[in-house]
Amino acid sequence: QLQLVESGGGLVQPGGSLRLSCAASGFTLDTYAIGWFRQAPGKEREGVSCITSSGGRINYADSVKGRFTISRDNAKNTVYLQMNSLRPEDTAVYYCAANTRVRFTVVGGSLAPICDHYGIDYWGKGTLVTVSS
Repeated sequence: QLQLVESGGGLVQPGGSLRLSCAASGFTLDTYAIGWFRQAPGKEREGVSCITSSGGRINYADSVKGRFTISRDNAKNTVYLQMNSLRPEDTAVYYCAANTRVRFTVVGGSLAPICDHYGIDYWGKGTLVTVSS
């Protein structure tokens, strides 16, 4: 069975940190770009960050730049999202998704993957992150 499984969510105080993991089973991630998305109650799912299959190109939503870091370890078939300086508005269900048809844009003069729903092949079921005191 082909699936993505997110883990690492939980309850954290404002200013705290969490590291989310996205692990694949039934297939290898090394040919897929991976995106992290989130959906807060009453809001649409939005792209948070994405990384190309080689890890060479990365992009972030403006709301998380400087606070979140995406990385991947293809040997472990896992992609990570390190989230620091968390805010209450980061509260959401976080999903990872695998994509073989990622599109690119130019950010700061360099190519960067577009973190949207286009061409998504697989979705995980999500992990809840709650930022609250």
